[in-house]
Amino acid sequence: MKIRYGMVGGSLTGMIGDVHRKALNIDEMVELVAGAFSPDQGRNKATGEACKLDSDRVYDDYKTMAKTESSRADGIDFVVVVTPNDSHYGICKAFLEAGIHVICDKPLCLEVWEAEELEKLSELKNLLFGLTYTYVGYTTVKIMREMVQKGVIGDIVSVNAEYVDECMMSLPGLDANDPAVLSDWRMDPKRAGVSSCVADIGTHIEYTVHYITGLLIKRLVATANTYGHVLDLNANMIIEYENGVNGAYWCSNVAAGKLNGLLVRIYGTKGSLEWDQHYPDYIRYTPVGKPPQILPRGCGYLTEEAASNSRLHQGSPEGTFEAFANLYKNMVGSIIKLKNGETPTGNELDYPTVKDGLNGIKFVHAFAESAKNNSVWVNIN
Repeated sequence: MKIRYGMVGGSLTGMIGDVHRKALNIDEMVELVAGAFSPDQGRNKATGEACKLDSDRVYDDYKTMAKTESSRADGIDFVVVVTPNDSHYGICKAFLEAGIHVICDKPLCLEVWEAEELEKLSELKNLLFGLTYTYVGYTTVKIMREMVQKGVIGDIVSVNAEYVDECMMSLPGLDANDPAVLSDWRMDPKRAGVSSCVADIGTHIEYTVHYITGLLIKRLVATANTYGHVLDLNANMIIEYENGVNGAYWCSNVAAGKLNGLLVRIYGTKGSLEWDQHYPDYIRYTPVGKPPQILPRGCGYLTEEAASNSRLHQGSPEGTFEAFANLYKNMVGSIIKLKNGETPTGNELDYPTVKDGLNGIKFVHAFAESAKNNSVWVNIN
């Protein structure tokens, strides 16, 4: 059974919309039938044509799209939102109010109150609200989660994680007046919110660690480097989880030589687990007192139930498209169940929710408050 979806944002001139569309197509469960891809109507029309949509379902704006699609007998079942941060709240709210399920790129929005309102609205309307925290879609990350849940590494005693890249290193001397910086909406507080680097990639650290370990952050202390800009380009944090365990997070857009470096290390009383997004098919597992083991995805000796998420046999690398597809498979599967009057169960519930998005926004604001106030401890309520 194929269900219908629409997209807001994601024109042909951007990268991420195409990634979402290709990932959604992998399992052949959905059909793209509507979109408001760009406020630039030339780009909007061109994207609609490239996606082979009927011209009357390529909308000038998201408000018209939400209102019109909700009134059609063949209207969309869910919308995918892939726009800059400042627009997420308004777009998601409009589609929820129209009775349409929402899947949104992260971070969820700019303000905590916005996230809380979206959570309440989705619950009131009984609508699915998912977020695309990409990396928890990787099979190996799911296997690590299951290993932690089964107690393979014992009680967690420490966490160390980073997400670093060099995407701002092209700026000569990190010049605050460089056009390359000024043209990037992620460096504009009106569009990115209280943070650039942490909101963009630090939220991936926060959720990926939570997904694997189940740990919730109680409080944090942070430093930020802006290099003359208004928003952060580099940040370090010490985390205290609700069980008293500590973690250390580093995120940076000025780490020369790093491209997309999400790295997570989980240390327990019986051993440790390590995962590097640059080598996503492999888990490094080290039992206490024994040599390190490299566990490749797709091998028969991985008996965890999560190993069934593998889409290719051993030795054939899986990557970002498959990770996105795994998230969408579960979210779309849940939407189909709800559409049929059934209750989603099992793996269908394995996806980031609006609650996780709210936690991410609280994390970003706690970081910004701590860094702004000479690295004081800030509680996450």
